[in-house]
Amino acid sequence: MEKAIGLFRRSFGFIRSFSSSVPASNAATAVVSKKPKRKKMKNLFDVVQFLPNWGIGYQMAKSHWVGVSYQITRINLYKDGRHGKAWGIVYKNGVAAANAPKKISGVHKRCWRYFPDSMKATENLLKPEAQRSVQSEDEILYTNCTLN
Repeated sequence: MEKAIGLFRRSFGFIRSFSSSVPASNAATAVVSKKPKRKKMKNLFDVVQFLPNWGIGYQMAKSHWVGVSYQITRINLYKDGRHGKAWGIVYKNGVAAANAPKKISGVHKRCWRYFPDSMKATENLLKPEAQRSVQSEDEILYTNCTLN
């Protein structure tokens, strides 16, 4: 009877050596040597989905571009919200290179980032013009009232 039990234990140990599970001692070293996961980069639509009005008016650029960016003027999304087409005005070294919007290539590639200060700069440029128009309307109203 003892021979049968010993034979059973040896055969069971032999079969266990072929199993795919990792022994406990190797599992601890596998956890320690595991590299941290890289942060997955985002395509253009992943970046703009949390911005107001889907990022229209913000400047976007690929992470490896130097001195080149696009100010988003129009976005055409597909139904899933993660794919589509985008158009924008090209900026080179902070100056508009063209007045007409151009279709942006590579919007599905995972290397996009946005410039958080770009919308603030655009708003600051628009505010003085709006204030001038309000002042001119006030002057017109004032002159009309004094003439009557």
